[in-house]
Amino acid sequence: MKNIIITGASRGIGYDAALQLARQGHRVLALSRNEENLKALKKEAGETLDYLAFDLLNPDEEALLEKARPMGRVDVLVNNAGYLLKKPFEEINKKDWGRAFGVNFFGPSRLIQLLQPFLEKSGGAHILNISSMGGFQGSAKFPGLLGYSASKAAIANLTECLAEEWKEKNVACNCLCLGAVQTEMLAEAFPGLQAPVSSEKMGGFIAYFAAEGHHFFNGKVLPVSVSTP
Repeated sequence: MKNIIITGASRGIGYDAALQLARQGHRVLALSRNEENLKALKKEAGETLDYLAFDLLNPDEEALLEKARPMGRVDVLVNNAGYLLKKPFEEINKKDWGRAFGVNFFGPSRLIQLLQPFLEKSGGAHILNISSMGGFQGSAKFPGLLGYSASKAAIANLTECLAEEWKEKNVACNCLCLGAVQTEMLAEAFPGLQAPVSSEKMGGFIAYFAAEGHHFFNGKVLPVSVSTP
């Protein structure tokens, strides 16, 4: 059994991944701003899942530490929460940049720093950052997603650098760059678009990779997409 913290767990891929991890017997702490959805997740997942209403843009760090201390160690941290900024480059303002990078880069970065002592206690922890094909160098790019893609590229680069810095700490760090997945976030941004992969299926893959991927990879930024682009 692993102790796992996952962000963005109130809907979509994060919800499905957290649910499947809990059902596998792992001890899961689910984080999201949406407390009502977290309560629903808790009801469905059962006793092995706990939750905390947590805003990456305005984090209550002490509340998180109060949840982490009884766990003793954190074996897996999944930085799944994301903000999909869809706006032409010339219209992106300072607030837009702040929200995109706040949720997709600065928030996860601070979470890693905050949980470092718990990750080191694991003796073999795994940080899994969830990025996007939009942030994967050399992939096809789409108009209107520049701000989102840039912030996701930043978390991918952090993955490579942190794996090198922490390779002596027994903390692995990997990044999955996801293609289109059928989630509420995708439907809101691109009404009518039908993705080739369901949220439940991608959630299952992330659940597996979060628990086992560090046995095979470290410092890797991996595309997870069935289409090109």
